[in-house]
Amino acid sequence: MTEPEAPRASTGPLSGLRVIELGGQGPGPYCGMILADYGCDVITVDRPSEAAKVDPAKTPTNLFMRGKRSIALDLKLSDDVALLLSLLDEADVFIDPFRPGVCERLGIGPDVVCPRNPRLIYGRMTGFGQEGPLASVAGHDIDYIAMSGALWLLGREGDKPVPPINLLGDFAGGGLMLALGIAAAAFERTVSGLGQVIDAAMVDGAAMVAAPFFAATGGGWGPRGTNHIDTGAHFYEVYECADGDYIALGAIEPQFYAELLARLELDPAAFPQWDREQWRAFKDTFAAIFITRSRTEWCALLEGTEACFSPVLSPAEAAQHPHNVQRGTFVKINGVTLPAPAPKFGRSVATAGTPTHIGAATEAARSGTLWR
Repeated sequence: MTEPEAPRASTGPLSGLRVIELGGQGPGPYCGMILADYGCDVITVDRPSEAAKVDPAKTPTNLFMRGKRSIALDLKLSDDVALLLSLLDEADVFIDPFRPGVCERLGIGPDVVCPRNPRLIYGRMTGFGQEGPLASVAGHDIDYIAMSGALWLLGREGDKPVPPINLLGDFAGGGLMLALGIAAAAFERTVSGLGQVIDAAMVDGAAMVAAPFFAATGGGWGPRGTNHIDTGAHFYEVYECADGDYIALGAIEPQFYAELLARLELDPAAFPQWDREQWRAFKDTFAAIFITRSRTEWCALLEGTEACFSPVLSPAEAAQHPHNVQRGTFVKINGVTLPAPAPKFGRSVATAGTPTHIGAATEAARSGTLWR
């Protein structure tokens, strides 16, 4: 099995950084994917057992592997640990997605790796962090956002909290936050000349993402589902259409609310925007209106206006929407439609590279020709 010549981005804003990523689930690989999109040379260290499952005849389509290369090492073998350490001697970033103490037991913890390469940025991704009474406890996104205080905020009035799949903990508070931390540490290194250890906990990250609402709960923010941007208000809500599809409204500002009422042919005097006592009744009225037409009909009336209206699109529909098509919001890689790198850079363009097979670059690593 041979490695494709150029699977990764080379023009992005972080081009030139060499990244070693230990294979994991969710937030760790997502962080590495972002770094690869931004131009880093990302090498994923996978298990030989996973490489053995690869069918080289099949086109790789793993989102998390786009723009990366993969080597298969058994980190229970001293020779493979030694090889990894030699690669880290020349790397800029190391991503550790394991529980606290795992890398130390493998002989690749910061106490071993960082003295060998003082410029190395050692990024650690966990749920509860490297220290604290829960540091070694198992968990998943729902547990981390619950502990962060963010989950309490999410849901409808009088109902239990609703987890937003694993967007908030794993990906926003985890992988994305670690990628931001690595970029910040890379900038700081240009001044100090030194790397550092980053302790990225999903509890911390989810709390940070929810920071504006922590401030709000100190005054003026009511129970979940009763506020103007958490489905408490009729003008910030999702409504069903006649065809079973949905539309979304976000007409917060008075001029946008006025536009919405005008296009729905509703009397502003009968629908005072901030009369909270009537919000539930207003929602019933809006629901009765939107159920009378299809989503397509509502788009014809409201999309592109100042009413703060959007159709609720499936991922497949989102990729085909004219606005997203023109902006290149999505790309097709090996036959699979995926979100394109974001944000868009005016000069150092981020690029979504093609995925590669697990273990395909192992021979290059063992022969000393991995970094190029």
